[in-house]
Amino acid sequence: MRAIRWLSVALLLFWALQTSAVAQQIGKFVPVQAGSEADHALAEINASTDPAKKLELIQKFADGSGKEGDYPLLAYGLFVDYYLGQKSYDKAFEYGDKIFALDPDSFQNAINMVRAAAEKGDVDRLISYGGTASGIMQRFKASAAPAGTPDALWAEQKARTLEANKDNYTYIQQLVFSGVYQAKDAAKRAALLVKFAGLFPDSPYAGQALGVAATSYQQAQNAPKMLEVANGLLAKDPDNLGMLLLLSDYYCEKPDQLDKAATYAKKAISLLDTAPKPEGMTDEQWAQQKSLQKGLALSSLGQVNIGKKDNAQAVENLKAAAPLVKPDDGSYARNQYRLGFALLNLKRNAEAKDAFTQAASVNSPYKAMALDKLKSLAAPAKRKES
Repeated sequence: MRAIRWLSVALLLFWALQTSAVAQQIGKFVPVQAGSEADHALAEINASTDPAKKLELIQKFADGSGKEGDYPLLAYGLFVDYYLGQKSYDKAFEYGDKIFALDPDSFQNAINMVRAAAEKGDVDRLISYGGTASGIMQRFKASAAPAGTPDALWAEQKARTLEANKDNYTYIQQLVFSGVYQAKDAAKRAALLVKFAGLFPDSPYAGQALGVAATSYQQAQNAPKMLEVANGLLAKDPDNLGMLLLLSDYYCEKPDQLDKAATYAKKAISLLDTAPKPEGMTDEQWAQQKSLQKGLALSSLGQVNIGKKDNAQAVENLKAAAPLVKPDDGSYARNQYRLGFALLNLKRNAEAKDAFTQAASVNSPYKAMALDKLKSLAAPAKRKES
């Protein structure tokens, strides 16, 4: 009787340990029987500290007991871990892809592949493996209870598993976002960031990704895509300061969109008064950023005033913006160039020359244009023929 009771307790304990291990894992769980040939091989591999010897032992396992049942998953996983440690990323990708061929839902493998792509700086693989990780997570969330498992119990187990993998999923998002953010080509960076937001719509980085994508499309001079992303983000988040500034800057030079530009610029200025300081930013950095953003909004308003032929108000807004945008050469040069035109329209030529001189004093796309204006102002006026 005691033997039967002891056996029952042992079986329950074994089942609990197995269930606990499975509950933490998304993808196939490969049990290894204690004392088996595979168990001894894995113990020897884990104990080895010499890289060459470890690789030899992994290969020996892969060629022997590692061929049995689901053990190839273990063998390929060992290769991935080894090559990741050696920073041999292409070999890690090779074995990681073999794991996905056998177990498309291996979340641990997705973590490793994203990490390898991030460390190598391979943004194409990074977004691809990020998509794989997202797909694994979405399929798991939508998965039905296994046969014989009550729905309520499955929902509870699923919730525990998701919670156990929450930090890893956030880690994946951080790596993918950080990696594609650093893509050098503006158009490619924008497209990757839009794709990131689509793959991880609930990510805390999704909104930031779309914001950077919009500005990247602007840098790539792709106005239609910039407007699509910026307006889409603003529709979801009407108080998005970055998009208000971006769109007010774009619309202020469109004669048929001046009212919209003014509305966005004024809203941005009002939001700056109560905007919370971003996490990780010092008080000094936040004060500098708010000052620059207010200057950008005022500069947009000044351009709107010029478009509406209210040059006196334009001068007031552009002069107020000048000290605020001065830390940024491009924004300062543009502001002073606009100011020069507003002053010319008021026939205050001496002041206009000063504004164009300031615009030409820093390196920016406005330098050459400002110099041209100064030359035209310095040229003697032609006499009218009698």
